[in-house]
Amino acid sequence: MNPQETSDLLAALMRQEELLKQLVAAINKPKLGLHSEAGNCKIYCNRQHGGLWYTLNGEPSDVPQTALTGYLKELRFENTERRKKETCKLLITIQADRTYILESGYDTHFSKSLLTAIATLTPEQLYSPITLQPTPGTSDESVLFCRVWVGSELVMASYNEQTNWQEIWEQALAVTKAANEIAF
Repeated sequence: MNPQETSDLLAALMRQEELLKQLVAAINKPKLGLHSEAGNCKIYCNRQHGGLWYTLNGEPSDVPQTALTGYLKELRFENTERRKKETCKLLITIQADRTYILESGYDTHFSKSLLTAIATLTPEQLYSPITLQPTPGTSDESVLFCRVWVGSELVMASYNEQTNWQEIWEQALAVTKAANEIAF
């Protein structure tokens, strides 16, 4: 490539980057006018109330939809009190038509299957929306897994009793942070 071609390519890439920044800014603008989507929607990922996941507005309310598609914005652990006991929860922030915060016990199969899948991805794969699908266990009524889809591809990731969870968590967090620092 000669110097002029290199210069032209660099200029085109800079224009493309600016257009992408404008597009992201337009996507992230809040909805104007009347709507029912103010604030975050917190979804609890467990089978405690008969469904796969539910919200709390005073009383538990099953979420009838079987999947959530959006941009993975953040993974974090948070200590909280539930039923008068200190417990650790995984909070998964998904940006879609509104911000959804999914909560699951840090050591549940839902959290483990989600973290294991995210840890196998690249930041570039998280530039696109992902789909999270709660999936019931077959032999135990209380077990809930999380299938992760990138486009139409199911992310296949397994774990067992020898899995190094510190390593998995660090990799999943690194991929998520890198995707959001670069893309958004």
